Amino acid sequence: MNGSLWVIAGTAASLGFIHTLIGPDHYLPFIFMSRARRWPLPKTLLIAFLCGLGHVLSSILLGLAGVALGVAVFKLERIESFRGGMAAWLLIAFGFVYFLWGLRRALRRRPHIHPHLHEDGGEHEHSHGHEDGHAHVHGRSGKANITPWVLFTIFVFGPCEPLIPLVMYPAAKHNLAGVLLVSITFGAATILTMVAVIAAASWGVSFVRLGKLERYVHALAGAMIFLSGLSVQVLGL
Repeated sequence: MNGSLWVIAGTAASLGFIHTLIGPDHYLPFIFMSRARRWPLPKTLLIAFLCGLGHVLSSILLGLAGVALGVAVFKLERIESFRGGMAAWLLIAFGFVYFLWGLRRALRRRPHIHPHLHEDGGEHEHSHGHEDGHAHVHGRSGKANITPWVLFTIFVFGPCEPLIPLVMYPAAKHNLAGVLLVSITFGAATILTMVAVIAAASWGVSFVRLGKLERYVHALAGAMIFLSGLSVQVLGL
């Protein structure tokens, strides 16, 4: 392999790192869902890894098909742009629905006071919330938790915008091995950056105590996912 191909591979690694770091949708959903659902860090990182893998492979397969069939790069960019818009709207919708569910759950769990009258005429009050009726949130009731699958589906739709036009097509001028090299380099940089940011942020967030606002943690997670999707759609991050 000649020097120019290694330059493209280095560019692929840099683009994968920057592309992930400036895109809040690559890590915020995992950080806040992990905090809300109390996922252990290994589970959070496994879900993030699989979502990142689906995210990268979908663009790699599309790029390889385009190279093999000789499809013009601008046509693939249009497909990637369409996929990006769809993924952003899915993330926005998921965040909004999860926010509403979390808010409803928080309001239903609001502590309230019940008076109790005794036969001797005495009276006392006690405060409680309805925790037990909603214990399934953390997956303890045996019901399937579809949240990871929702995130995975959204990430498969989400494209790696710089990969095909800036990395794969220039590498295709050399050989197939070069295309695979830069694709794997870009994918590894993307996934490793995702996992590193999520691991560091999740560890830090685990020390945050919300006190009485803890019951709003699901609503907060939904709001942050909604905003990350909105930033992608509006700001193009």
